[in-house]
Amino acid sequence: MDTQSSDFLASPTDYFRLDGLTVVVTGASSGLGERFARLVHAVGANVVIAARRADRLAALAADLPGSFVVAADLAQPDDRERLVAESLERFGVVDVLVNNAGIGGRVAIEDETLEQFRASMELNTTAVWHLSKLFAPAMIAKGGGSIINIASVMGHVASAPLKESHYCASKGAVVNLTRELAVQWARRGVRVNALCPGFFLSEMTAGMDTDPGSQKFITTNTPIPRLGHAHELDAALLFLAGSGSTFYTGQSLIVDGGWTAR
Repeated sequence: MDTQSSDFLASPTDYFRLDGLTVVVTGASSGLGERFARLVHAVGANVVIAARRADRLAALAADLPGSFVVAADLAQPDDRERLVAESLERFGVVDVLVNNAGIGGRVAIEDETLEQFRASMELNTTAVWHLSKLFAPAMIAKGGGSIINIASVMGHVASAPLKESHYCASKGAVVNLTRELAVQWARRGVRVNALCPGFFLSEMTAGMDTDPGSQKFITTNTPIPRLGHAHELDAALLFLAGSGSTFYTGQSLIVDGGWTAR
């Protein structure tokens, strides 16, 4: 459906509101996932929070009235199917899926095991494909939705001298999967985009804010010479989730302080 140039919301800030929408956030027990859950709840969404660590989810839910907890290991197909079923049973619809759950670690490929590589691909890529596939029919049936895949700048460039081939491979796959799903579902109302952070402080980058070598690496190679702050992803996520991005699909929104522009 075309949107005429005269169609304006009552306030430009409404583009960042999610009042009454249902948002599923995976990997919500810590780090960026926890931040995303708090963010969408703050702008009016009904929130489904999913992760393995039930105790952390319970603590988060206590801060987010009305949120719905699904403790699940999203590396397991049965748990992914259960997340979809319970979310739809609870809210009836899902408007936004934030595929945030992921793993990674630094290891030279000579020391990287097949099991490590498979585990990374299963959670970082296969789970994204599977959850998108499972949630999309309900989105299509209600007229549309938004899928936001949390990828990485390492889905666009090599990580060297950091060594994490499994992570780069999985996130690169997510970037192109995003394009493909976006094109398949564009005429059915489902937008699919990737949010690609650079170096932000999280469990996966713990210690980089205090380690002198890591700090030198970041400040030397990032045009804005520091780690990103968690709040600097907020507007990007809300843009992709809300009504401000209705003509935006199949894209990677890179938030990296200029890392990939070098």
